[in-house]
Amino acid sequence: MAKNSDINIKARVIHRYLGFFLAGIMFVYALSGIVLIFRKTDFLKKDVQVEQQLATKLPANEVGKALKLKDFTVDRSEGDTYYFKGGSYNAASGVAVQTKKQLPFVLNQMTHLHKATTNDPLYYLNIFFGFSLLFFVLSAFWMFRPNTDVFRKGMYFTIGGIVLTLILLFV
Repeated sequence: MAKNSDINIKARVIHRYLGFFLAGIMFVYALSGIVLIFRKTDFLKKDVQVEQQLATKLPANEVGKALKLKDFTVDRSEGDTYYFKGGSYNAASGVAVQTKKQLPFVLNQMTHLHKATTNDPLYYLNIFFGFSLLFFVLSAFWMFRPNTDVFRKGMYFTIGGIVLTLILLFV
């Protein structure tokens, strides 16, 4: 059976090198998380014109579904063309033209990290990162001996972090 000090030393070594490895990943997650806070605004976004080929002669209510637009309404129609907020659809040709607000490519790819699902290869990175952060949390308690002032003060900060998060979640 391993001695307690052996476990402490191994936890510290893994914590140290995993921390260095995760620094780059944490930087990207932090930056993209900050950008995502502003996702409902136009902050850092630019107008991009997107053209899509849809089926011809779609009824107005089907155009929104085909373009995957929420709260889709046709503002007006002229001949075969339906006009809606940010774009138009020509029923004769099936061409839909939209002006969308998009983040620059690099920021868009970075924010995709937070949105990855099980259908995305980034899912594995997210799982690895989540488990690594859990290890980080737990191994931090092996950094200092439990009977020291630093450990006791650290516990107060830990409790403070938990309480602050719970307050903000339920306010």
